Amino acid sequence: MAGLTGGDPSLLRRINSAVVLHALRATDSATLTEITRVTGLSRPTVEGVVEGLCEAGLVVEAAADEGTARRQGRPARRFRFRAEAGHLLGLEIGPHRVAALLSDLDGRVIGAQAKDVGESAPADERLERLRTAVAELLRRAGVARGSLRAVGAATPGIVEAGGTVRLGTALPGWTGLGLGERLSRSFKCPVLVENDANAAAVAEHWKGAATDSDDVVFVLAGLSPGAGALIGGRLHRGYGGAAGEIGALHLLGRDVTPETLLSTTDQPLHPLDEQAVAKVFAEAREGDRRAREAVDRFIQRLVHDVAALVLALDPELVVVGGWAAGLDGVLEPLRRELARYCLRPPRVALSLLGEAAVATGALRLALDHVEEELFAVEGATARR
Repeated sequence: MAGLTGGDPSLLRRINSAVVLHALRATDSATLTEITRVTGLSRPTVEGVVEGLCEAGLVVEAAADEGTARRQGRPARRFRFRAEAGHLLGLEIGPHRVAALLSDLDGRVIGAQAKDVGESAPADERLERLRTAVAELLRRAGVARGSLRAVGAATPGIVEAGGTVRLGTALPGWTGLGLGERLSRSFKCPVLVENDANAAAVAEHWKGAATDSDDVVFVLAGLSPGAGALIGGRLHRGYGGAAGEIGALHLLGRDVTPETLLSTTDQPLHPLDEQAVAKVFAEAREGDRRAREAVDRFIQRLVHDVAALVLALDPELVVVGGWAAGLDGVLEPLRRELARYCLRPPRVALSLLGEAAVATGALRLALDHVEEELFAVEGATARR
């Protein structure tokens, strides 16, 4: 925090405010005496901090229980954290749809909206669909745009720290797009942009299959798979934000592109889109030999890509998401392959969040940003 010194009164106020707010957020409500006991702050300090938080709209006096008041006389005043004091958005911008999740400051989802979008839609059209979805969501939830405290957005591609998509081959006009800057035109709060697989990894760790694991690889399995990794519970983006781009591994071999793997003829599958791929998988389920061979090749390639990442990172858990998570038999080949190469094979599980994973992870990133503002004071401890 630039401009603050160890003895600066404003630093002490921020520390004490963060400590009290954190204590209130951890419970339904608390009295001044209870806050004093939990935080270790003096009673006068707690009273002053709570008064300031009430003025800021982050804390409110909780309504007294009428029955308790009648039996025991006037009860002690209780205060609670106002999760409704602000709101967060988590946005997904994908090849076939855009989606938005709206939550309060506790991360409780209070609304969702999704809209289909064409795979070939230009960037302006895709962003306009997203703006429409957000506007409808806010209107339906009765939330003013000015109530938003942070927005997280997740999209395919290699995303730089400032929100520019350095490389994005899955969406037309995406490479070089200043996505963070474009989204910021619609919001007055901070906008954080992240790769979709990274966001999904964060989501599974927050509310999905990886809640009990801090070393996790999440595989967003599609035509060009991507992956996100948590190491020690922290998202690993890599030096340039390109960690986990396993979809590029086919460049190391010959004739192993998705178009070749999924072909049921002697020619690459063209056009390579979800409709064509769905047809191949449907034919495989119906027993077509060449389609079954194509699906087997695709799964085997995915398994090899994931195994390479697992060998590099040694995670405790691999979570498979994306549309390939629904493929018959995708887990067992992955487990067998990892058992062949790894000294200690990780557990393998399917995503519990499904298509909501990316937007949920974007929402968590927005929540992390707000929590950093409200609760984190680096290098400091509470003072009485």
